[in-house]
Amino acid sequence: MNTFTAYARQIRRQIASRYYRISIKQRILFSFIMLITLSISAMGSFSYWIAAQEIEDNAYASSQETVSKTTQLLDSRLNDVALSVQSLMLSDAYRKMMMDVLSHDVSNYYVHLSDLQYVLSQATFNQPIIENVLIVTPIGDFYSTTQIRAQDNSFYGSELYDLSKEQPGGYWAKGHYDRLFTGSQRVVSFVVRGIYEYPYTPVSNVFIVVNIRESRIDELLNQGGQQPGRNYYLMSGEGDAVVESRWPFRGRFPWKPVLAEGGAAAEPQKHTYSYGGKEYLVNYKSSAASPDWIISGMQSRDQLLGKLERVQRITLYVIGVFLLTTWLISNQLTSVLLRPLFKLRRLMRRVEENQLSVVYESRYEDEVAQVGFQFNRMMSEIKALIEDVKSKEEDKRHAEIRALTAQMEPHFLYNTLNTIYCKSVLGVNEDVNEMILSLSQMFQIGLSGGKDLITLEDELSHVRQYFSIQQKCYEGLFEYSITVEDEELLSCPLPKIILQPVVENSIQHGFSDRSGGGRIDITVSRELEMLHITITDNGRGLDAGKVRQGMSSAPQSKKGYALFNIRHRLALYYGEEALMEVDGEPGKGSQTELWIPLREER
Repeated sequence: MNTFTAYARQIRRQIASRYYRISIKQRILFSFIMLITLSISAMGSFSYWIAAQEIEDNAYASSQETVSKTTQLLDSRLNDVALSVQSLMLSDAYRKMMMDVLSHDVSNYYVHLSDLQYVLSQATFNQPIIENVLIVTPIGDFYSTTQIRAQDNSFYGSELYDLSKEQPGGYWAKGHYDRLFTGSQRVVSFVVRGIYEYPYTPVSNVFIVVNIRESRIDELLNQGGQQPGRNYYLMSGEGDAVVESRWPFRGRFPWKPVLAEGGAAAEPQKHTYSYGGKEYLVNYKSSAASPDWIISGMQSRDQLLGKLERVQRITLYVIGVFLLTTWLISNQLTSVLLRPLFKLRRLMRRVEENQLSVVYESRYEDEVAQVGFQFNRMMSEIKALIEDVKSKEEDKRHAEIRALTAQMEPHFLYNTLNTIYCKSVLGVNEDVNEMILSLSQMFQIGLSGGKDLITLEDELSHVRQYFSIQQKCYEGLFEYSITVEDEELLSCPLPKIILQPVVENSIQHGFSDRSGGGRIDITVSRELEMLHITITDNGRGLDAGKVRQGMSSAPQSKKGYALFNIRHRLALYYGEEALMEVDGEPGKGSQTELWIPLREER
């Protein structure tokens, strides 16, 4: 091993000695020869690839455009079908039928069956793609009498009903044999729960099934005609065929491995798929009407690239010839060319260490120096950009604060207006006048001329008006007190609509199980350099651990959103300086404490 290493060193010394004896002219000559050879080799190597990519990209773009247009057309047809179902559910005949369904009255079944004929005929007339419509209810099935119902097959015992349990919001079922009507033809079904009037509540045991003949969907997919080597398919999210009339695969198509990261809704990318010993370019696009459906286009890669085989052979010959004369670039020339770049690299490393004041200096004005000067301009722009980003982040924070404040609109508004209406009808005009005045003053303080911060005095006035309205709405339910230990605190600024949501929780949730005897106390004091506000009630209490956990992240529903909103806004205004604590036990009331820094309005 040592002998081999010594021999290798001797060979390297001999080569270096000969290289050092070559003149600069020869070095430059050899360098140019090598550069030219490498350029031609690179051109030859990439010529086939570039041409292939161009052809593939054009073919892919054309196919993607077709897939996108086909998807738009399919979504349009499917959405039209869904709109037809909505129109059906708004008809008077459907409403009367649903009234009997909810009352379990079967005496008017045939009357409703007759009344619905025009509605069903209108739906199929407006949307010729619809094959038949079936309304399934506990008092019987309703369908167009021009169709023959397969009485032996119940919807409630079908696979469509089982899928409805998993997808209560309605869904599109892939192609299957129609067992609900005679003929057993293959159809694609749209299944949705029936709704009943305002507030349009879905009825769990009423379903509307719209069948579309599978061949009609296939016509939409291939209405532009087949192109050589290119086919289009409609499949489900698991790779199953939605329409099987042109399905060439045995079993499922494993489309998931070729999807871009992020799913079928991501930005379309070019993919290849091997099947039957051949490669295909694959396009896909997810349907908006049925997100689990994917329209995929496949075209043979061999047919696209067949014409480039001759170019590939010639390219290989040219590369082989020029590789015989290839030489390495001189280290000296490389050093001369790269020395200014090394200097620039050192400056960049200093930039990586956050030394943004570095400057590239050079006596030359050549191309490399120009790069250095561009680097100087770039650093100036980066520093300006950093300042701009800081400014925009500050603006973004203020916008987020305003958005959170806007979301805290009084949830009691509708109930209050209804109460005002009822008292007006009963002639209790004095209460009506007081409630309207309190509501007006609340909104006047809440708007606060567009300001984000208001004084503690205005915030307490806002809460008093809210108490006044709630005591009119829930007479005798609760009493309240507001205590401010230091009158100077009334001029302290704080985010608006901070106290009212906490009080609202106490009334709506804490006193929900009682009709009187409620008590809410608000205490304001100074604690060091903090404004300390305490809201206590004697309601049914709460699980403090769960409430704190819910306050740490945005809730998925409106429940618990008020406390999260308050805590988030305090964090945006004051960072970690402001605190919010919630305490309490079931049956022993609750207590919410706020610590807000005493500072000038920003």
